[in-house]
Amino acid sequence: MSLAMPSLRVYRASDEFARELIGRIGRGLLLAVGSAFILVGLAIEFLPLPLHLPGMAVIVIGLMMVLRNSFKARRQFVRMQHSHPNFVFPFRRLLRREPEVFPVAWQQILRMERVMLPKRARFASRFRRRLKGRGRLRTA
Repeated sequence: MSLAMPSLRVYRASDEFARELIGRIGRGLLLAVGSAFILVGLAIEFLPLPLHLPGMAVIVIGLMMVLRNSFKARRQFVRMQHSHPNFVFPFRRLLRREPEVFPVAWQQILRMERVMLPKRARFASRFRRRLKGRGRLRTA
């Protein structure tokens, strides 16, 4: 009478199923949390604050979570990048491995100033020119 070991294939298949199920649930949770981050970031972005950096940072964190876990979202992001490159470019710069936070923040300040203030009341561009004239600001 020999005691046969049960087949490992049964256990292996059930383990794969459990891993896949946990992976899908985890991915769904990350997508939900990332989407919530994006919505909160958009709400912060449209508040009348002097800087848009806090809202943009929250949006970028949400985008990172969503784009890493959803193929459809990645494809839609690439489509949006092709159709609206000026809008998506700051987010792409912040999604890189070593993000350029301060240049993006400065660019957003200049854009906001251009939209909201008349030319004679803009302070950031005059400040930049003054610093550049003294040689403190390096140009890339």
